[in-house]
Amino acid sequence: MAKLFIKQAQQYSVGRPSYPDNLFHFIASKTPCHDLVWDVGTGTGQAAQSLAKLYKNVIATDASPKQLEFAAKVPNVQYKCTSPNMSMSEIKTKIGSESSVDLITIAQAMHWFDLPTFYQQAKWLLKKPNGVIAAWCYTTPEVSVSVDAILEKFYTIDAGPYWESPRKLVDEKYQTIDFPFEAVDGCDHNGPFEFKIEKVIDLESYFTYLKSWSAYQTAKEKGAELLTDDVVDKFTSAWNEDGKSEKTVTYPIYLRIGKVGNLY
Repeated sequence: MAKLFIKQAQQYSVGRPSYPDNLFHFIASKTPCHDLVWDVGTGTGQAAQSLAKLYKNVIATDASPKQLEFAAKVPNVQYKCTSPNMSMSEIKTKIGSESSVDLITIAQAMHWFDLPTFYQQAKWLLKKPNGVIAAWCYTTPEVSVSVDAILEKFYTIDAGPYWESPRKLVDEKYQTIDFPFEAVDGCDHNGPFEFKIEKVIDLESYFTYLKSWSAYQTAKEKGAELLTDDVVDKFTSAWNEDGKSEKTVTYPIYLRIGKVGNLY
């Protein structure tokens, strides 16, 4: 997975949206203590930076050193490069001891994981019984009827052959992802809960986001340019229909959240 993002790590840092504060406040309200977070698959640290405002310490890990190069430095965030499939030895060395972590977060990444192994490690690390795991994904941005129609074709037909199979879990809004954790206090299920990102962007930023897709990079590596002149023209025409160069774009977020309980 890390290889898919190496060549466009800077585009990923610039193009990906920031998550809303209410998402993090909701998550933080479910952890009794706010000492230590492990942010897994941190990428360029979008989630880690927000978590650092609510928790004393954040350990943010990723298998891609190129991604981490573009992560914003924050005093109470430790960025660490790890192997793609961490062993328990690496978990103990880089993250912590048994029952030492208040919260584990995974932003737009859990669909890539070896879930049985990861969940075993998560249950070992989380404080019992109220340690929390929160994983979320976001789906394609919503701009306007015209732009969204072109994006739907671009996503499913043009980029479709280049998406890896785990992406289907995002398309299904994490409803079908295995998530064996108890509902957190105050909730009667473990999600998905819906949030949204709103961001004002121009067309160039929109294209930068599209270029941050793993499918786009995979296509490039195979000699295919998905954003052909024809596709760019169609997006440009639809974008400029209302005469406004900047638009408020909405990214729907789907959160799974649960506590470890006595499952381990």
